[in-house]
Amino acid sequence: MSSINGKTIWVTGASSGIGKALAMELSSYPCNLIISSRKEEELVKVKELCGGSKTISILPLDLKNHHQMEGIAKKAVSMFGKVDILVNNAGISQRSLIIDTKLEVYEQLVQINYLGTVALSKAILPHFIANKTGHYVTVTSLMGKFGSPYRSGYCGAKHALHGFFDVMRMEHEKDGVKVTLVCPGFVQTNVAKNALTADGSPQKEDDVATQNGITPELAAKKMIAAMENGTFEVYVGGKEVKGVYLKRFFPKLLHKMVLKSQVR
Repeated sequence: MSSINGKTIWVTGASSGIGKALAMELSSYPCNLIISSRKEEELVKVKELCGGSKTISILPLDLKNHHQMEGIAKKAVSMFGKVDILVNNAGISQRSLIIDTKLEVYEQLVQINYLGTVALSKAILPHFIANKTGHYVTVTSLMGKFGSPYRSGYCGAKHALHGFFDVMRMEHEKDGVKVTLVCPGFVQTNVAKNALTADGSPQKEDDVATQNGITPELAAKKMIAAMENGTFEVYVGGKEVKGVYLKRFFPKLLHKMVLKSQVR
């Protein structure tokens, strides 16, 4: 087990949902915290909720701006002299049928969820290698392990993250770099409201499954436990977590169960 005490932890997507809950939970630890998202005003509020400590720095970023990631990574390092853990939490979901979805929506999901995360992770990698230590904690989804209707582009981008970070772990274990993949199921956040629909506009409506999910606070606690244990993959949620094992051993049964559930 590796303690996060004294570490510098960088959390993206920290202005709401799981990222916000994680920042608030981490603020009770003796560690330095960098919080990022597109919404600087919301980050200021999160810092205040965390006590406004000098050990918490705000660093706005937009994952769509891939070319800016090297500069942003250097700025993150300069804030406390190092970054020990990067929590790749930022992203966006989708709710639309394949037949209705514009290609531009798929492009946006890949640009943000996959390529944005890859660009940021590559930007901090030389720092991790130079220090002979570093930890990527990448929030994917249970949709990175199996699929569900209305989420085709989201599933595709999340599956891609698993492929990339599995290889990252293999190639850079020799450099002291660790990778933890966090796969949440239903969590009580605004992910459904912000999800892209067929034309790229936000859904603006919640769904029952999300409303009945676990709390962001519980998700954050489970993430921190996985972070400290150096877990390769952790599945966070309710009964939907069983889908990972059904996909592996009984894929046809999972197929029937997902269709029957009519989860939107």
